[in-house]
Amino acid sequence: MIEFRLSVEALGRSRFAYSPLGELASSLRALWTPHIGFVLQPWRRALETRLRTTNLELLRGICPPGGFAPNFMFVSSSNPKITLDGQLETLAALPVDQLRSDLLEVWPNKPLPHSVARALDRDAAGFGRHVADALWTYWSLAVAPHWERIHAVIEDDVSYRAAAILGGGLYGLLSDLHPEISVRGTSLMINKPHHHDGIYTDGELTLIPSVFVWPDLIIGHDVPGHFDLHYSARGVGNVWTSDAPDFTAGALGELLGRTRAAILGRLSVPLTTTQLARQLGQSPATVSEHLSVLRRSGMLSARRSGRLVLYYRTPLGSSVVAAAALEQGTG
Repeated sequence: MIEFRLSVEALGRSRFAYSPLGELASSLRALWTPHIGFVLQPWRRALETRLRTTNLELLRGICPPGGFAPNFMFVSSSNPKITLDGQLETLAALPVDQLRSDLLEVWPNKPLPHSVARALDRDAAGFGRHVADALWTYWSLAVAPHWERIHAVIEDDVSYRAAAILGGGLYGLLSDLHPEISVRGTSLMINKPHHHDGIYTDGELTLIPSVFVWPDLIIGHDVPGHFDLHYSARGVGNVWTSDAPDFTAGALGELLGRTRAAILGRLSVPLTTTQLARQLGQSPATVSEHLSVLRRSGMLSARRSGRLVLYYRTPLGSSVVAAAALEQGTG
């Protein structure tokens, strides 16, 4: 059992954070998992022939099957606009001694895998850039095609849980993060039998929602003063649904108009006005007008996440979409 003492100082420093690089690391761990959960199966099936140009041997040595990913891949930020590009540039500039040290923690009491040792021996000074380039190639093939929907689910999770604090408080939020987490008195308890027991009495508690960590919970406590929880975001399954059904030519399009029907169909995950406009090939102003009509009709609602406003279907909107899908034979 792991215990994190929820002191006043720790609660005051608790925050949500984002990490595209951490999401990439979790996706690699999911890629190697022998019995992947059903939610991520569509994603992995789609990659069976797509990763031929990727240096999987090196990536497997960095994020091994059933093992841990190195600390340099789990760096987060409170800025929701943080990009993988920026994180990889930071990684590429890290001292090789730090990279080697983090990798040795991934492979305790074992020699580094041949792929990693060979890259270090060939060009130690350029090892960070070599790793960053391999990660970027993998990202562009495996994660980038889904990133808009992944980011939307993560943003919505943060928004939902931040709002939940107002109703149930921070303790209620923490208790609802994952089945392995509970709050007893003023302590956050994490039941992970394969981890060493430990008590952490101070530090910054950082909550990092993730899609690829599903259905697990990843704990980061190696950096003094930091206690990170990578947990499964709500709505993970919606990321891997097929392309939005085309309701524009059916009864729903006749009833609501083609654009409003298309908007309802695409909101299986919450999206912003800008994201919808880009997907529909229309101006944000035009899409905003349609969103306003759908909101007034009770089919959509909105939730703020930082500076973003995310739109999502209400139960009424979801029922209308389900009925339209049944009518078209796509449900």
